[in-house]
Amino acid sequence: MLYRENGQFKASYRSDQQVFPILQDRIAMVLLLVLAFVVIPLAASEYLFAAILIPFLVMSLAALGLNLLVGYCGQISLGGAAFMAVGAYGAYNFVMRVPGMPLVVALILGGVCAALFGMVFGLPSLRVKGLYLAVATLAAQFFSDWMFLRVRWLTVDSPSGVVGVSDLSVFGVPLESNVARYLFCLTVLVVLALAAKNLVRGAIGREWMAIRDMDVAAAVIGIRPMYAKLSAFAVSSFILGLAGAMWAFFYLGSWEPAAFGLDLSLELLFMIIIGGLGSIMGSFFGAAFIVAVPIVLNQLLPFLASLAGIAVTTTAASHAELIVFGALIVWFLIVEPHGLARLWSTGKEKLRLWPFPY
Repeated sequence: MLYRENGQFKASYRSDQQVFPILQDRIAMVLLLVLAFVVIPLAASEYLFAAILIPFLVMSLAALGLNLLVGYCGQISLGGAAFMAVGAYGAYNFVMRVPGMPLVVALILGGVCAALFGMVFGLPSLRVKGLYLAVATLAAQFFSDWMFLRVRWLTVDSPSGVVGVSDLSVFGVPLESNVARYLFCLTVLVVLALAAKNLVRGAIGREWMAIRDMDVAAAVIGIRPMYAKLSAFAVSSFILGLAGAMWAFFYLGSWEPAAFGLDLSLELLFMIIIGGLGSIMGSFFGAAFIVAVPIVLNQLLPFLASLAGIAVTTTAASHAELIVFGALIVWFLIVEPHGLARLWSTGKEKLRLWPFPY
C-alpha cells in the first residue's frame, strides 16, 4: 500500500521521463544518499571502510563500466581487468612524470588511456562476435599482463615491478584517511552512475541496445554498427580505467601487474551476471555480492564449525569458503538467471499490488 502511484500525475513529457518518476523512489534515493554521505562516515569503523566499503564502491564502478559494454551493447568482454590496469598505470605515470599534476586530472587521463586501449581491442567487434569476440578481448588481458611486466618505462623503471603512490590530495584536501577516500570514491560513483543512467536512456543507449538485440536489423534502420560498438568500448573502458586507477590508488596503495590478472576480469564478469545484465542497479547488487559474501563466509563458517564442535583449519575454512561461494553463484543463476536486479524489480511490482492478489 505504501508503494502506489495513485495520484502521481505527469503534466509534462519531462516529468514523465525522470530518472525516478515515482515519488517513493525519489524519497528512498535521498535517504540512501544521506545514509551514504552523512551517517556511514560518522558511524562506520576503519575495518568497514578498508575491507568492505571502499572495495565495494570501486568494484561497483568497474561493474558499471563493464555492464555498459556487455549488458547494454551485447559485446562480450573478458578483458575488464586489462582496461583497469591501463587506467591505473596511466594515472600513475601522469602523477609521477608531470610535476604538480592534480589527482583528478590524472585519474581522468588514466581513463582516457584506457578508452583508447579499449577502442583498439574493440576493433575485432566490427567483424566477429560472441565467443570469438570474447577471445579477442582475452588477448587484451594477456597483452596488458606482458606489457606492464616487461616494459619498464610504464612502471617508471621500478626494479621489482611494484609501484605505489602516497600523499594523495584533491584541491588541497588530503586523502590519507579512509573516510576521505570513501567520500571521494562515493562522489565519483554517484556522478558516473547518474551519467550512465542518462546515457543508456538517450539515443546512444538505444543504439547500443539495438546492436545488442540484432545488429543487422539495427544497421538496416540507420544505426552505424562501427560507431555504436566502438563508442561502447570507449565509454566502458574509460569507466573501467577510472575504476582501476581508484582501485590502485585508494585501495591497494602499491601494486604489481598481477593485481589486475585474469581472476579480476572473471570477478567483474560474475558481478554483472549475478547482479543483472543491462541494469545499472544490477552492477551495485553484483559488486555487493562479490565483495561482501566471501567476507561473511570467512567469519560465519568457522563460527558454525565451532558451534558444531568441529576443529577447522585455516586452509579448510578457505576451501569451504570457495565451495560455498561457488555454490551460491550457481544457485542464484538457477533461481534467477536474469540476476538480482530482476528479483528487485519483481519485489517492487509485488509492492504495487500488495495486499491484493491481482
